[in-house]
Amino acid sequence: MATATSRSTFLELCMRRLGEPVLEINIDPDQQEDCIDESIQYWQEYHSDAVQRIYKSHLVTADDVTNGYISLGDTTILYVTKMFPVSSSFNTSFNFFDIKYQMMLNDIADLQNFAGDLAYYEQMQQYLSLLDQKLNGTPQITYVRHGNRVYLHGDFEDKDVKAGEYIVFEAYQSVSMATFAATWNDMWLKDYGTALLKRQWGSNLIKFEGMVLPGGVTLNGRQIFEDGKEDITNLKEEIRSTFETPVDFYIG
Repeated sequence: MATATSRSTFLELCMRRLGEPVLEINIDPDQQEDCIDESIQYWQEYHSDAVQRIYKSHLVTADDVTNGYISLGDTTILYVTKMFPVSSSFNTSFNFFDIKYQMMLNDIADLQNFAGDLAYYEQMQQYLSLLDQKLNGTPQITYVRHGNRVYLHGDFEDKDVKAGEYIVFEAYQSVSMATFAATWNDMWLKDYGTALLKRQWGSNLIKFEGMVLPGGVTLNGRQIFEDGKEDITNLKEEIRSTFETPVDFYIG
């Protein structure tokens, strides 16, 4: 069985599925490239195998503070779901009177001697997290994908985030097809690329519909076009119902 490992072998495989070289597939090279680009774009938008979760650190600059947003500089990032709090009044120990310091002073020593109550320690951690969430809140962000910008609501104005500090984003990024060659051999992607090429082939032949070739063969570009459209519709339904990550997975 043929395996696609690159853009060129992917195209060759899809064209053979349509009948090449036994048949002449009437598609311009530029149209072929357009179909490949469209299939990759749709696959990356909706297929769970096409994205990966990453954690991206960023050093805040004076320009970021002035602009009121952070430019990630990475066009492969599809979603930014969360910004981790830079500091926390309840989960970061700064001094002797800090609540977490006092809690650890009373409990950690006992835990090390196997005399402490681990259940109580876990409950205290959850309680501190609840206090942090209620009193400090979670940083609210908006990611503008086509501008590749992350807006931090209130953090710059309140000086919760300052120049020279690091912040970390949880994001989802398109899998690099140049790095992971196996992505080209995804079954759905091959089917979708073939369907797009079939639709384009039929679209090119529609203008010659009914033309009789030597030997009595009659061109039927409209049937090829309709078959391609039907395949595309079915594949779109399949990816959205079977392979798409649930919407709430991307809610920060």
